[in-house]
Amino acid sequence: MGCMTASLGRRVLLAAPRGYCAGVDRAVIAVEKALEQYGAPIYVRHEIVHNKYVVRTLEKKGAIFVERTAEVPEGAIVMFSAHGVAPAVHDEAAAGKLATIDATCPLVTKVHKEAVRFANEDFDILLIGHEGHEEVIGTSGEAPDHITLVDGPGDVAKVEVRDPSRVVWLSQTTLSVDETMETVDALKEKFPQLISPPSDDICYATQNRQLAVKQMGEEADLVIVVGSKNSSNSVRLVEVAKLAGARDAYLVDFADEIDEGWLDGVTTVGVTSGASVPEVLVEQVLEWLSARGFEDVEIVKAAEESITFSLPKELRRDLRAEAAALVDQRTNAVSGSSAASAIPGTSEK
Repeated sequence: MGCMTASLGRRVLLAAPRGYCAGVDRAVIAVEKALEQYGAPIYVRHEIVHNKYVVRTLEKKGAIFVERTAEVPEGAIVMFSAHGVAPAVHDEAAAGKLATIDATCPLVTKVHKEAVRFANEDFDILLIGHEGHEEVIGTSGEAPDHITLVDGPGDVAKVEVRDPSRVVWLSQTTLSVDETMETVDALKEKFPQLISPPSDDICYATQNRQLAVKQMGEEADLVIVVGSKNSSNSVRLVEVAKLAGARDAYLVDFADEIDEGWLDGVTTVGVTSGASVPEVLVEQVLEWLSARGFEDVEIVKAAEESITFSLPKELRRDLRAEAAALVDQRTNAVSGSSAASAIPGTSEK
């Protein structure tokens, strides 16, 4: 369990790994590269990742975050966030004459492809995830007629399928591993022939961060998770810490959100961060704790991570020129239609 040596004084247990996963790193760099390559503005559909600091930083550089594709002006560049989007969103972008960059995490894309494959094979797909989460919306959009959302073990009783012998489960990538398996066990009890996906849907980074928190939760009086409230994997880390034995666990975006009252009677503080959190925010929390006597920092190492993802292929093209060409096509089409209607005998009947 890393180097967790006994200490009589105040100490910090620092989780490793923590912070950016490969998919988040790829998405954030993609926005920065797009701004550098094509200039501002670059529109991003939904938050590129769920973190206030990251979104604010990119906004200052020229990114514009929108909730709907229709908010993006014709002929502009729009990037899809790491959470993925439904096929209908790609269609909306094409109809709006937009050049697109797809920054969907490859691990989310894997789940999308699984959904398409099982739908093509006419399976009922039980998607374990949280209703309204962008990733769930995107995956559901791949096969809406075949997918039923299961939001935790409590949803299992009401699940109905066409053929219990042709049922498969998939999951949102950022869930609690333990809760997901609890849901899977309940589904298997109801549908004994339930098929599991060919590989684990919960991403490696989510699992590794939860494992580190489980290890330090055994010794920590308090666990501070750095992350935003709309970050599913960050919220799960708070839950995992409490289940692992921590007396208290809190989620904060920034160090100045920490309540000094949380430190009453505390000798060991665990610190970690969600998969969309830059390390600078963790460093600020460590500085805050150090100023209050928590200077001894010990690493709780749960796993090594070396995975990286290549940047979206669209960054290798001239998207500004592509967007302009799309607008020209529409303009020429409209002009051609107007000219034809002015010539006798060419109007449609």
